[in-house]
Formats: sequence, C-alpha cells, structure tokens
Amino acid sequence: MNRPLQTIARRLESRSLCFALPFTTIFAVSCLVSRAPAAGALPNHLGDPTQLGSGIQRTMTLLATSTPEHRHTVRILFYGQSITVQDWWKEVAADLKARFPHANLIIENRALGGFSSQRLVKTAETDLYPFQPDLLIFHVYGAHNCYEDIIRRTRERTTAEILIQTDHVNARADWRNEETDPAKVTPKDWDSFMNYKHLPAVIRRYGCGYVDQRNLWKRHLAERGLEATSLLRDDVHLNDQGCRVMAAFVKAALVKRDDSSIDPMNCGSVRTLAVGKDLESASDTLKLDFDGSRIDLIAGRGSERPIAALIDGKKPSEHPELVGLTRALPNPGGPWPVVADLSSEKPLLVEEWTMNVVRDPTKEGLFTFTLNGSETGPDGSGRSDTRFVSPSGRVVIDPDDWDVSYALGLAQVKPVPASFTARWRVVPRYLDQWQPAASQPGLENVVTLAHGLVDGPHTLELSGDFSALAAVRVYSPRRFPTNVAGKRFVLAHASGCHEG
Repeated sequence: MNRPLQTIARRLESRSLCFALPFTTIFAVSCLVSRAPAAGALPNHLGDPTQLGSGIQRTMTLLATSTPEHRHTVRILFYGQSITVQDWWKEVAADLKARFPHANLIIENRALGGFSSQRLVKTAETDLYPFQPDLLIFHVYGAHNCYEDIIRRTRERTTAEILIQTDHVNARADWRNEETDPAKVTPKDWDSFMNYKHLPAVIRRYGCGYVDQRNLWKRHLAERGLEATSLLRDDVHLNDQGCRVMAAFVKAALVKRDDSSIDPMNCGSVRTLAVGKDLESASDTLKLDFDGSRIDLIAGRGSERPIAALIDGKKPSEHPELVGLTRALPNPGGPWPVVADLSSEKPLLVEEWTMNVVRDPTKEGLFTFTLNGSETGPDGSGRSDTRFVSPSGRVVIDPDDWDVSYALGLAQVKPVPASFTARWRVVPRYLDQWQPAASQPGLENVVTLAHGLVDGPHTLELSGDFSALAAVRVYSPRRFPTNVAGKRFVLAHASGCHEG
C-alpha cells in the first residue's frame, strides 16, 4: 500500500474520516485495509535462541531458583531516557513478577526523559551505582564515549549484570538500506555506527547481555509489511503497539539458559562465607580480609544484641566514600536536577541541603544562590558562572554542571522563575552496627553493611553476638585498568557471573 493510502487507512481505523469520504472511497480503502498486515500483531521472531539470556545468568538463576522456602531478593533497575520511561517497562516488570512469583523483586525505573548520555553520565552518580542492582536494563542516545563511561563505571562500582538495548527503528531511518557492515560504517552515519560498530564492541568489551532491538524491529517490520511509523507516535517515541513489541523483545531475553549452571551466591564477583564453615570467630570478634566494594551480613535469626563493625580499623561512618548524594531537585520543577553533578572537598555529613536560587535579571542564564545545610548551617553564596567551593568544603559546584533552563523546561516551568529553591540530601551507605530482627518467611535476613568502598583489599572486624550471624557476603566488581595508550580494556575476572 502506498503512503497516502496508508495514512487514510490509519485514520479510517480511528473513524476520523468515516463521514468525510464518499462511500466508494471508504469501500476501496476498506478492502485495502482488510488485506493489509495487522499492525497489532506481535513479532514472530524474538531473537537468536543461542544468545537469549547470555550475560545475565546470575540474575536469571536467582529468579528461577526462588522458592517459597528460599526467596531470593533481586534488584532490577531500568535506566535511560524517554524511551525507557515509556510503559513497555511496566509490562516487562509485570511479566517477571508473574513468571517468578517467589522471588523478592525490587524493580525501579530511574530514567530521565530528555537526558542523553552526556547528562545521564552525571546523574548515574546519584541514580544508578548507589542502587546496586543485580541487573541493569539500559538504553540511551547520545555521545558514544559517555555511553561507554556509564557501562564501564557500572562494572567498576557494582556487580550488576547489564542488558543493553540497541536502538529501535525511528521514523527518520532508512532502515531497509542502512549500512550494517562494521568495517564500513563511520560516525557520519550515526545510527549505523552506534548499532553495528560501537555498541557491539561495548557489549563484547564489558561482557553485557543485549537485546538486538534494531535488527529485531527491522525483521518484524519487513515480515509484517509495515513502516516504522506503525509502531511510533512521533518520529522516535513508541505508540501502544510499539511498547508491546519492545516489551516482547526484552521479555524474551530475560530467560534462564539450560546450559548455565551458576551458583549466584558464589560465582567470583559475589562470594558468601558461612560462619562456622568459611569463617571462624575468636571470642567475641570475627575478622575477615576481603577484596571488594560491598559487604552484606546475613543473620540466621533475630538477636537481642547488636553486631558492631570496623572496616580497616574505622567505623563505616568514618569512611568518606560511604555517603552519597541525591538529585538536586528544584521547587517548582520535576525529577530533573538543576545541578547535574555535585561534589565536595571535605567529608560529608548526613544532612539535607537547601539552595535558594535567584535569577539574574540582567544576564540570561546567570544565577546567584545561597546555601544552608541542616547540620552544617549557612554555607556561603556564589554565582553559577564561577566555580563554587563552600566554606565548609562540603559543596563544590562547577559552572558546567548548572542545568537550570533545561531541567525546568522539561518540567514545563517556563519562564524560569525569578527565584526558586533546590534541595538534595546526603545519604548514608553504611551501618556502624546491626541488630538482626526476625525475617519474613523464606527471605534472607540480610543487610548491606557498606557499599561504595574503594574497590580493593580491606579488613572487616565484627564484634558482638555472633550466634545470630549466618554468613558474610562480599561483592567484588570487575576491574578495567588503563593500558599504555590510555584506552580501557577488559581484565578477565574469575567469574561466571558476567558472560559475554
């Protein structure tokens, strides 16, 4: 069917033209519609069976081996921009909950519509790594180097498995004729460069799972005789059927493979040490030398007395890297931060910060501000065009990290108000002591003692009542050192957790 008739057919289906066209035209087009492929049909081909589930078998094993008596906790994060915000992710989440009803699923979507990789590489500091996912489902447009930075840092700061989605076909793509040979594509042909050269290289380099969305969409469109617009509500965003198609491809990738036999709690990047078997306590002290960035404690039952911890001879709260920041969110505004990346020169306190911002009426894009910390108190004032270091050293803002007009524009706050506030929190990623409580039936009685440690060798010392302590779990991210050329390369990790 040619494009004008396709347009008429689509509008006929919505009944918008039924009373505007002669009967003979309606009849003719109706015949064409009756012979046209069903745009609402789901794909016949959901991916290469030999590849489905590759790279995510620790997560899928946790899900598939959950029982009423032993419910594994599985943390899944959807991250990206507007495509990931769309409702397809909810169908994927619902499908996982239905297929694995005994798993304790913690699923969040922290995607930010309108944030390409250049911005997302900054917000990942507050959103992604602190979540400590078991599985990251990821898609974003933007600069290829920032994209890779997000993947590399996820590998270096978490033990998450990563499921990368290549780009679906948009309305502007000449998808029937695009170059797919990685030896021939260049950044001038951006879609081809990203999907057939750069992303496959990233997937191999970091051992990720992937959904070959682009080729799957192309095959589906060709088999059904459809144009890309059949699955889109504009040039790039999905319509309802597009969401169903995308969900079908992602759901198909989330499978336990028959050829995979991983112990998800002991597979190199995650190691569980049982008290009394792998760990012996002396008197009221237990000492463990470990290599990693995160420590979990697992109790066998509740206890009336707490267990206190030291890491490298200091309380966890005395490690400055074990606190983090939330997004700097404006009021009025939405989920988009007005300062993309905050930092500090001095150790942070657990507190809430308030920034009072005033727009300069004489110069567009210039803002002045004052700061106040709930524990620190008043902490100086500055301008958005100048690097700011607060008197306490607990707030550092670089001029490049101001993003007021863009963030408020996405929230439909226009024009930028003459004044507004922004708030963020400093949150702990540690416990100095833990008193185990009785757990829910079937669930591990587990707590994260610390996450975000500088990855490397550490010494853990526990003191107190160990009669309730069943095990200690250590998380060791993969490492990607820099070679002499300044480029990143993979150092093989003795683990079955990350396949690729």
